[in-house]
Amino acid sequence: MGLFDRIRKEWFIIGIVLVIIFAKLEPSIGVKGGPLKPEITITYVAVSAIFFNSGLSLKTEELTSALMHVKLHLFVQTFTLVFFPAAMWLFLQLLKITTINTWLLQGLQTVGCMPPPVSSAVILTKAVGGNEVLVYC
Repeated sequence: MGLFDRIRKEWFIIGIVLVIIFAKLEPSIGVKGGPLKPEITITYVAVSAIFFNSGLSLKTEELTSALMHVKLHLFVQTFTLVFFPAAMWLFLQLLKITTINTWLLQGLQTVGCMPPPVSSAVILTKAVGGNEVLVYC
């Protein structure tokens, strides 16, 4: 596989790295109240555009078929909302015996109970060629 083919295949990850580097070099562009107005563009425009664009590419038959994967949906919901928070709680019980700040532990517990953002799941699933219809269900 040539360099150009590799770049075409990994365009999303390369783009993320380039944006991170650019943000490190010029952080004033993305600050709150800056020229990009992230409090508006990210919160409303970007997330809406991701869902709208992805929704347009879905076929009704694929969506209906994806809804029938009940076992998969139960597994994902159980893993995300039961197993992972329980595992995080157990891990935090171990960390409580250390000298780590209790506020940090409480923050980790809160984050451990939150489901992952759907918009990120849509982008990453699409980038790796996964079944993006299942992301929405």
